[in-house]
Amino acid sequence: MGDIRKIILAYSGGLDTSVILRWLIEQYKAEVIAFVADLGQGEDLEEIKEKAIKTGASKVYVEDLKDEFVRDFVFTALRANAVYEGMYLMGTSLGRPLIAKKQIEIAKKENADAVSHGATGKGNDQVRFELTYYALNPAIGVIAPWREWDFKSRKDLMTYAKSHGIPVPVTKEKPYSCDRNLFHTSYEGGILEDPWAEPPENMFEMTVSPDKAPNEPTYIDIDFEKGVPVRIDGEELSPVELLHKLNKIAGKNGVGRVDMVENRFVGIKSRGVYETPGGTILHAAHRAVESLTMDREVMHLRDMLTPKFSELIYYGFWYSPEMEMLKAAINESQKNVSGTARMKIYKGTVSVAGRRSPFSLYQKDLATFEEEKVYNQKDATGFIRINALRLSIKKLLEKVKGK
Repeated sequence: MGDIRKIILAYSGGLDTSVILRWLIEQYKAEVIAFVADLGQGEDLEEIKEKAIKTGASKVYVEDLKDEFVRDFVFTALRANAVYEGMYLMGTSLGRPLIAKKQIEIAKKENADAVSHGATGKGNDQVRFELTYYALNPAIGVIAPWREWDFKSRKDLMTYAKSHGIPVPVTKEKPYSCDRNLFHTSYEGGILEDPWAEPPENMFEMTVSPDKAPNEPTYIDIDFEKGVPVRIDGEELSPVELLHKLNKIAGKNGVGRVDMVENRFVGIKSRGVYETPGGTILHAAHRAVESLTMDREVMHLRDMLTPKFSELIYYGFWYSPEMEMLKAAINESQKNVSGTARMKIYKGTVSVAGRRSPFSLYQKDLATFEEEKVYNQKDATGFIRINALRLSIKKLLEKVKGK
């Protein structure tokens, strides 16, 4: 890396990026511009901006990215039914490429030499940030402090912060890492590093305990157009409004908690605890509308692609040729995924109470067990015999060979 004069730092105001901001200034003798992305984390962004200035940032960009985040990232993943390792809806994974993209845009605007982030050398986020950096600007300098400095733990960072008068949010009462946006909240590290230890109830921010949820179920209707949710109970909402409303409904009913041990891209197993309340409802509702409207072979083929799509998101390949190809396939699969799902939400569970669509492929005349004139059941005899032919031949050959 050549001479570094100006750096764009992805800044959250937390322990890591607060220390990194001061460390970059001291280590590189460079101007550091902080970038704060508003993904709906619910924090006082003005306070974070002031903290960045006090810590040494020459300038602070604060951008509201909530609409773009939900519309272009969350809903794109939803249309693909993307879930990593069967459990994780990837709220953090979806936010990182958007933040990194904006960093590159600011770097161009400011004629900066490098970008920086607060991800550790053990995690996935370093990959998500840096793959995006290089995909969008291969010539940009990249600084990953956790892979450069001599600090060994967050305890070291707290000592450094204290010596430089930097206030940090991590305390002994809550010794774990937390990342939040409009889609989810994630918790890892500290007391959660023991996979046998149950997460403390006072840790959760978006959901009540299912035990304390209302004793009566909540019913809602969600309308989809081409795989995208657009209305709740007939009320048309923007992507941000819709997700926010679903978060409240799901949260008060204890829906959306996940506790899992996952496989990081770098090869380490990690325990993560997640809250994705509204997203959990949307995932089930989207599947319900698809069940009516998607051709069987299209659905099965799409379901074969979904694990790869999820993996690409988790690994950080949002801006890659293979992702563009898969997005095109997903878009094609969603052309007729329009309709309504009625969802029953009760004490941590989500179930489908009903579904309907003007594009429904479900025909009662064909599915009924009652008398009908559309389907001749005798036709199934030939169908079965043709499909059994290769099985019969295999068995006959085994008998000839004496097996």
